[in-house]
Amino acid sequence: MFNKRSAVPLVLSFALAACASGPKGPSEAQTLTAAKANTQLGIEYLRTGEMDLSRKRLEKAIKLAPDYAGAHDAIAVLYEQVGERELAEKHYRKSIRLEPDNAGSQNNYGQFLCKAKRYDEAEEIFKRAASNPFYRKPWVPLTNAGICLLGVPDEKRAEEYFRQALQSQPEYAPALMSMGSINYARGNYLSARAYLQRYEAVAEHTAESLWLAIRTEYSLRDHQAWGNYALMLRNSFPDSEQYMLLQEWENERRSGN
Repeated sequence: MFNKRSAVPLVLSFALAACASGPKGPSEAQTLTAAKANTQLGIEYLRTGEMDLSRKRLEKAIKLAPDYAGAHDAIAVLYEQVGERELAEKHYRKSIRLEPDNAGSQNNYGQFLCKAKRYDEAEEIFKRAASNPFYRKPWVPLTNAGICLLGVPDEKRAEEYFRQALQSQPEYAPALMSMGSINYARGNYLSARAYLQRYEAVAEHTAESLWLAIRTEYSLRDHQAWGNYALMLRNSFPDSEQYMLLQEWENERRSGN
């Protein structure tokens, strides 16, 4: 004879089995992969100036994986660009706390500190980044340290960093440009020209580098060379501050002032 009571445990066992075999949430690895994908999308949106889309993707990445340093570093850059300095610093610090040996994050934070004129702090973190034995581009934070020290200004120490950078990577354009500027300011025009020639061999001219080349060649009395550079500046960067300076300079020369 069928016993109704005996059916109850059977039904319960089916229910439990159904619960056990139900859909599972994403694994930790899958969640991290999704966070990394959102971070990359956020970075791409940041590069194209789509700040709101970038923020949404990076916030999603952090929500998925709160301890993923890359997302914190990227959103710190975003916040810095939109002027949210307190949030930027909060996320820079979080990123470095999560990955103390991430030289790329340290370099970004160092630039942030330098813009805030916190020169001593910036120099220390650039040094940490450059001394990381696993970082493949130590010349980047070394050059940034030098550029930062020019803002103090401390030209002598800045030059030391530029020289270290060029010892690591003799063709690093920003360091070459900076050494050219330092030598021009000192009146060492031949040395300035030499650094600019090395710069030209590895990089496209900017408005800043052309303006330096114009003044250097003018000081060396090579009128054909400075005229050629002036023409390049006029044709390539007609809306630049440097071209405006060139026009003012030429007007002063014509008027004899």
